[in-house]
Amino acid sequence: MITILLSTILGGGVLVPATGYAQTKKDVCKGVSLSGGSCDSTSGTSLEQTIKNVIKILSFVIGATAVIMVIIGGFRYVISSGDSGATKSAKDTILFALIGLVVVALAQVIVRFVLGRVT
Repeated sequence: MITILLSTILGGGVLVPATGYAQTKKDVCKGVSLSGGSCDSTSGTSLEQTIKNVIKILSFVIGATAVIMVIIGGFRYVISSGDSGATKSAKDTILFALIGLVVVALAQVIVRFVLGRVT
């Protein structure tokens, strides 16, 4: 209690009593308004949109990398000249790249599901 009072006095902040967790966006906006902020949804991107953008960028980068690795694995397979070690290594490269693509696809589905449930 003393640290809250000291941080409020020294920080120049407003002490707002905690009445529980906000249940709706309206409750959150009410709390933001009480602290002197603005809850205008047009004043920037929402957290949900930011997460979606980050997931899109990461998925694109990882997907492009996986496609490039499939091409490299195929090239290594072609030039392996029947060497069993090189052939196995090339097959593993292709397999791991395809597993990476599946993981990225599932991650997108999970994130979209979670964001759909939260908002």
